[in-house]
Amino acid sequence: MNNIKIVLYQKRLDHLFGQIGLLSEQIELQSHWARYLCVLVSGFLEIGIREILIKHAHEQSSPTVANFIDGKLREFRNPKMGKILKLIGLFSREWEAAIERQTEGELKDAVDSIVANRNRISHGEDVSITYARIYDYYQRAIKFIDICEGQCH
Repeated sequence: MNNIKIVLYQKRLDHLFGQIGLLSEQIELQSHWARYLCVLVSGFLEIGIREILIKHAHEQSSPTVANFIDGKLREFRNPKMGKILKLIGLFSREWEAAIERQTEGELKDAVDSIVANRNRISHGEDVSITYARIYDYYQRAIKFIDICEGQCH
């Protein structure tokens, strides 16, 4: 990844994922930690997509157009795959099609699961997300952001 904001967010998450060892015997705390990490990984997706597209806008557009796009992208929330693809398609149908092809299956499912779990967590619903599951989803989220960054240039 080349975008400094994405890299810093990823480093923060990597550090937090590393903290699970401190809770090895405390299953209930691990469960709460997994929920917290799920919310942060969803934020990683939001920020990652937003920053990739903002960078593109600032590199390819006039300052006024870039500022408009920046402002609109700040409103981007709940990044399920369909919503992400639709947003990217507004920039380029070719990017949208390429990303959709590259992320079918497990990557798409991981992105959608991250956001669905985050929404349930934020509304106080029970979720069965485990540390192992959110760590796997996080690895897939990193791969997804890498694909988007590589495509959206």
